[in-house]
Amino acid sequence: MGQIPALSSFVRNAALEREVAMGTRLYVGNLPYGAKEQEIQDFFEQSGSREVTQVKIITDRETGRPRGFAFVELTEAKMAESAIAELHGTQFGGRKIVVNQAHTPRNESRGGGGGAGGPGRPPR
Repeated sequence: MGQIPALSSFVRNAALEREVAMGTRLYVGNLPYGAKEQEIQDFFEQSGSREVTQVKIITDRETGRPRGFAFVELTEAKMAESAIAELHGTQFGGRKIVVNQAHTPRNESRGGGGGAGGPGRPPR
């Protein structure tokens, strides 16, 4: 059977959009737990040569507290490259931060993981 042209075109376009977006999305680690999205955005835009479109601080599902890392999306891949080159290893809020290209999660479902403890392990 042949593929439906509209469907294969849609799949190709979705993959291309995901690839383009990933070129502008950065992982920022070792952030102070008190960091705010606006502070991170200002830090990335301080040189005047970068424009941030989104900052997402990742929080713990159970407590709602920040986990110490965020994802920052910039408008262009060139801006992301310059942010990595200029900001990786610099100080932010008294901590040496990590700035790398973000990667697609290996397993998007993130489900599974087994049952409640095991012999000798207390339940959570």
